[in-house]
Amino acid sequence: MVGFKLAGAARKGGESHGGASLSRRIFLALAGVCVAACLLVSLASAYIYQRSVVEDASAGLGRECEAVSSTLNETAGSGRSESAVLRGLDLGDVRATLVARDGTVLYDSLVSASSLPNHRSRPEVAAALKGGSGSSERDSQTVGYVSIYQAQRLDSGNVLRLSEDRDGIMRVIANDLWFVIGTVVVVVGVSWVVSRSIAWRFVQPILAIDTASGNAVSPYEELDPLVRRLNEQQVELKARMDRIMDADVMRQEFTANVTHELKTPIASISGASELLRDGFVRLEDVRDFASRIYDDAQRLSSLVSDILMLSKMDESERVGDQALFGEPQDVDLLSVAQDVVDRLQDRACKANVTLRVQGANVRVSGYPRLLDELVKNLCDNAIRYNRTGGSVHVFVLPVNGHPTLRVTDTGVGIAPEDQPKVFERFYRVDKSRSRASGGTGLGLAIVKHAAALHGATINLSSELGRGTTITVTFPSEDR
Repeated sequence: MVGFKLAGAARKGGESHGGASLSRRIFLALAGVCVAACLLVSLASAYIYQRSVVEDASAGLGRECEAVSSTLNETAGSGRSESAVLRGLDLGDVRATLVARDGTVLYDSLVSASSLPNHRSRPEVAAALKGGSGSSERDSQTVGYVSIYQAQRLDSGNVLRLSEDRDGIMRVIANDLWFVIGTVVVVVGVSWVVSRSIAWRFVQPILAIDTASGNAVSPYEELDPLVRRLNEQQVELKARMDRIMDADVMRQEFTANVTHELKTPIASISGASELLRDGFVRLEDVRDFASRIYDDAQRLSSLVSDILMLSKMDESERVGDQALFGEPQDVDLLSVAQDVVDRLQDRACKANVTLRVQGANVRVSGYPRLLDELVKNLCDNAIRYNRTGGSVHVFVLPVNGHPTLRVTDTGVGIAPEDQPKVFERFYRVDKSRSRASGGTGLGLAIVKHAAALHGATINLSSELGRGTTITVTFPSEDR
């Protein structure tokens, strides 16, 4: 619910949560991309620059080679050797080599010709001997340089080769290394500032999300599922808190009611027993006192039994496990109702109430003991709140494919304002009558929970002075 608020508060408090920082991630991504882009651009620029320089140098060297070749061809008849002419030329940094047809080096402006190997296999020389001209590029033995070669076949059949060293790609990069490093440093610094700004712009709307109301709006489309889920969780949490508070209030009321209900028969038993013990009861009244003690003990036993039953149902509903009542069985609802009616016939006769059961054999998947409690409490209430000479009819029938139990009495009825409350624990429409007849106030609460555990629904219809009908509808057998 308040995850974002808590996270924001924790950050303000300087606490560490172990999660990755969004600004750090943006910074690393932005800096990484920018540095990689700088390096790639630098490499590409250096390569393009180096190739441009080499190509320009190769073209210039080719023109110079053609010019020197023309000079050598023109002086061929002057009596001067080609080597002598080359020695007289000022070629600057350009290296000149004269190679015979067989590849023997006749002259080299840089080193002694005799120290050089046969050059016939050199690519530019071989191309010149075959086609008149040739060129090639090779990495120089001098680290970081590229040697450019241009060769031209002379009229004499010899080959003139000119060569020149130019910076290689690594040399070009090395020359600009400090510039590249400075650029990367600037880029990293700018990336840090920009990433902080971007992260703040992105995170601020997220931190502003307040899901406390359960209807927060997402600042970004990508966060819609998350915010929607947070809203749902907020609503669920509020509902759960309300249920917990209601359950707590109900538990307190239940505890208070249980204490009060237990004190009444205990006080009666204690008082009557004390009078008997101290000899204050006349001999002819002993039987009445013993009967009173017995009735209160029976009422106390019924109350404890009902409390234990409700506690067991509460525990089953709380943990969502009905195994506390054993395995569900295939139960004949009519047989359960008939057995309950047989056991309550004596009580009905004493109350001058006719108790009958009718219906068909319908089967319910459930727990025999709980179904027995359900029917017994409905019948017991119908007898207790009936009038002299009244009747209680129990019907068990399939209605629209659903096993249905209906208990109808001709009793005092229930006022409309009391009907929603009669299934609450210890709620009595007529408290004096209920206590006088031995009721615990938990009967209909047990009915409600037993029905819920079987997936059944309860419908109550009542009219003051005319009686009450309670219908319990169970799930269909083929659901």
